Amino acid sequence: MSSNLNRRAFLTKLGLGCAEVGAISLLSGIGSMGMLQAAVSANKSWVNTKPMGQDYKALVCIMLAGGNDSFNMLVPKDNDSYNEYAAVRPSLAIPQSDLLELNPNNVSGGRAFGLHPNMPKIKNLFESEKLSFIANIGALQRPTTLTDYNSRTSLPLGLFSHSDQQNHWQTSVPGDKDAVGWGGRLADLLSSNNENQDVSMSISFDGLNLFQRGNTILPYTATRNLNGSVLLNGATNSGFYESLKRETIDNIMEHNHANVLEQAYANVVSGGKDVSVGFDSAVANGVSLATEFDEEDRFQERLKMTARIMAARSSLSVSNQTFFISLSGFDTHDNHLDRHSTLMQRLDDGLHNFRLALEELGLEDCVTTFTMSDFGRKLASNGDGSDHGWGGHSLVMGPAVPGKRILGQYPELFLGNPLDTGSGRFIPTTSTDELYAQLALWFGASDADLSYILPNLSNFWVPGQGTTPLGV
Repeated sequence: MSSNLNRRAFLTKLGLGCAEVGAISLLSGIGSMGMLQAAVSANKSWVNTKPMGQDYKALVCIMLAGGNDSFNMLVPKDNDSYNEYAAVRPSLAIPQSDLLELNPNNVSGGRAFGLHPNMPKIKNLFESEKLSFIANIGALQRPTTLTDYNSRTSLPLGLFSHSDQQNHWQTSVPGDKDAVGWGGRLADLLSSNNENQDVSMSISFDGLNLFQRGNTILPYTATRNLNGSVLLNGATNSGFYESLKRETIDNIMEHNHANVLEQAYANVVSGGKDVSVGFDSAVANGVSLATEFDEEDRFQERLKMTARIMAARSSLSVSNQTFFISLSGFDTHDNHLDRHSTLMQRLDDGLHNFRLALEELGLEDCVTTFTMSDFGRKLASNGDGSDHGWGGHSLVMGPAVPGKRILGQYPELFLGNPLDTGSGRFIPTTSTDELYAQLALWFGASDADLSYILPNLSNFWVPGQGTTPLGV
């Protein structure tokens, strides 16, 4: 039997077959080291013990997966507008008296708005100028009219498809199915700001998502429990069996392989293991949180781990980070009111607790959180739910966007209006590029960087004209 087969058999007996070792190297190793940076040596410790400055910024992207019915999240409350809304979705409309009234700083002309009744904490964040909404936003190649839509001029590829529209929100290049993510392109340019280059600037709780996939940088895959890092079984246990297992694996990985691919694989596994152990140690020894999160809710667990990773920023030697978190269940074709109400409450509770954790850490002015979704759903009901739409509403919490505002153009909701492509499926009036440019500039990108990060931005906004991308 060859030595290679002996190694494989031994690893299998230890409960660490090739699949598990491979998963560690791919999820943590490759992700943390960008596009196969040189693997760190077995004895290297990159955990920083010196305090860093307060120049820290983070973006937290929350994907509301499935297509959030945001017209039941942010609802017109003045009589005329509400009557239009109720008339077009009689079986889905939230009673006017149940809506939580908002008092935005920038709305006039008699229009009024309310929030879903299960979002009282987000209402409080809004009223205290910590959160704003972007109305009728969506993926666009260029400003689009109903005439353009009817003639199929420059429309996003795969319009109304879940997978395509999720991709377009993550890349902001809806005319290219092969584009990498705008968060990844942002990391390509700014990851060098971090002293520690072994851990990616991009932290994902949903694997190798498209948003954080750049041309040179990939996300580091974290978990919502323990200390956030994917580890080999027994990696932090000092028992005899676990110590022997780790020593054996280290010996195998440190062996000089004649085959170039075998050696490269060994380097990646070894480097990924070291990065994961260092990451685990940094988070474990970080500031403990007094803020309570619901440990039965996976969304809140991910937000809590995000805060814990931010608390370890000094030990991790990072000053810029992005995070990707998914909250699923928004494909509400049926049983809509009950399902969507539950999701709105989960979002409300999660963002409230996350904001409390940021304030506890003194990071409330350093972190901007925003939502994206596949699309807004049709305003018209299909009976017990709503089908795929296009434009919808997003929220932004944090300093990149001034709070207590409803930005963009909230459409009139009667069927057949100039934005209606059919059954209340509205053409977006604000592009994802405009929101993302606002976020990128706050994060530290320059005007010159924007053409790389957002290739279509010049169709909507041009730097140097005395305005911001969102006009605030």
